[in-house]
Amino acid sequence: MLLGVGGCAGNERSRPSVVVTTNILGDITRNIVGDEAEVTVLMRAGADPHSFGVSAPQAAAVEQADLVVHNGLGLEENVLRHVEAAKEAGVSVLAVGDAVDPITYAAGESADEPDPHFWTDPERVRRAVGLIADQVSEHVEGVDKAAVANNAVAYGAKIDELTTWMRNRFDEIPPERRRLVTNHHVFGYLAQRFGFRVVGAVIPSGTTLASPSASDLKSLADTIEAAGVKAIFADSSQPDRLAQVLGRESGVEVDVVPLFSESLTEKGEGAATYLEMMRANTRSIAMGLGTE
Repeated sequence: MLLGVGGCAGNERSRPSVVVTTNILGDITRNIVGDEAEVTVLMRAGADPHSFGVSAPQAAAVEQADLVVHNGLGLEENVLRHVEAAKEAGVSVLAVGDAVDPITYAAGESADEPDPHFWTDPERVRRAVGLIADQVSEHVEGVDKAAVANNAVAYGAKIDELTTWMRNRFDEIPPERRRLVTNHHVFGYLAQRFGFRVVGAVIPSGTTLASPSASDLKSLADTIEAAGVKAIFADSSQPDRLAQVLGRESGVEVDVVPLFSESLTEKGEGAATYLEMMRANTRSIAMGLGTE
């Protein structure tokens, strides 16, 4: 019996391993990998990708992985050093955001810096599916490459369906209403893909770790009034206090509409998968801009 237990433990340890930093990429990667390897996701549900950290066992898992998949473009601010250490130790690393034609922030404190929030554009995620599948097949020994390829095709088809559905819903919004104000700059890719204009953000930065000044809030309030915006879309992984303060301090009456923009949720909480998250956000944006 002891030999049997030891053998099982050894087999478990020898399973191919893929470590993914964010839970959004984790869900995408699991759909591609299927049962071919162990997929470990570092970021828990509901966490902020800009500020989450890892435990010592998680850091060890990163350096022992066959492949590390991370967002890149500066998103995982507290985890990047572990990814870099793994890369230096010879672990294969894929920075997905760097490989899907990233854009830069158009305004705010982060203007002209790379925007890491590529997943708000499902067509870029469709490209990412192929990239991840290729890297898994190339660098993770022992996987069934045909199975990984089939998984990628099946999941890619679901992303294509999502893109068509989102486009149809957004086409119902008149162009003059396609104006977004968020709690920080996170929807540049969605805006570019579906014809929205990002009016501004409560936090004038690409990271939630920044804070707005009184002049930032005044400037944004003036912009909101000029544009006639009636809703602010606040990331559900962050309190919407700042958005509420804007409405209270500036006198601008706006609704605060929560979006699942940077993190998945636990099952049953509205955004447990990437597909569920994007459909929920599309409905919320449509409702917030007055089409429902």
